[in-house]
Amino acid sequence: MLNRACREITGFSSLLQRLERNISILGRSQSTFKNYARHIASTALHFGCLPTDLDPEQVKDYLYELQQRSVMPSQSYFKHTVYGLRFLLRTEGLPYDYLALPSISKEKKLPVILSREEIWGMLQSADLLKHRLLIGLLYSCGLRCMEVRRIELKHLDFDRKLLHIVQSKGKKDRYVPLSDHIIRGLKTYISVEHPTTYLFTGNSFNQKDLNTGYSQRGVQWVIKSICKKAGIYKDVHTHTLRHSYATHLLEDGVNILLVQRLLGHSTIESTMVYLHVCQLENKKVHSPLDTVFELCRRNGK
Repeated sequence: MLNRACREITGFSSLLQRLERNISILGRSQSTFKNYARHIASTALHFGCLPTDLDPEQVKDYLYELQQRSVMPSQSYFKHTVYGLRFLLRTEGLPYDYLALPSISKEKKLPVILSREEIWGMLQSADLLKHRLLIGLLYSCGLRCMEVRRIELKHLDFDRKLLHIVQSKGKKDRYVPLSDHIIRGLKTYISVEHPTTYLFTGNSFNQKDLNTGYSQRGVQWVIKSICKKAGIYKDVHTHTLRHSYATHLLEDGVNILLVQRLLGHSTIESTMVYLHVCQLENKKVHSPLDTVFELCRRNGK
């Protein structure tokens, strides 16, 4: 689609170059560029001109058509078209009202959480050690799909029992604890498979990913197939294991600020969503003065 737009739409190639440059300068990922560029190219091909040459009424008609065409509850194609056009206007120095782009309210949905029994069921259902480790790392370290795919041998610190997550979302590093169970499995896996750079290498879905890390599609296939085998009927994705990690930590009494740091969240608001799904013991509200008196009584004061 991008190549076709570059061939057929005058000025699209230079617009695309500016978009890629500005996205890189702002610290956004290459996947963000590809996603925005794809939707911008689709809009350009639909009208046969650059999106910045359109008038607001044309854009409204196009967005309405996309909205009616969408069968997904989230209308993700519609939303990402708006996001792509917004970013294009921003990089071209134009205001959002230049194309009268609508505001999109963020959906307030609670995450799907797996029980500890379901996590155990997934681990037991994985026949390959590689797949057990994949599930174990996603859950026990609260990793994003991109993060587990990019683990290199040099990121594993078995002595300190830590995993170094390098330049993840927001270009941030962080360390997370490694379970003793995971460390034993990793040592066995490394001794048998002899990976050289990436911990998980290659798959049959994308030839370009061979020896350069697991593909996103490969990780998703593992999660879906093992959930099916374990008899889990929830809508489970790779991020579900991360959601479950955060929720279970809060249920275990870990401070929410520490959970925020372990997840790599920029703001506490992102972490607070898990307070709505975790099951905490109901404690009777009391006056802190009662605690002071009780403490003094114990100390004989």
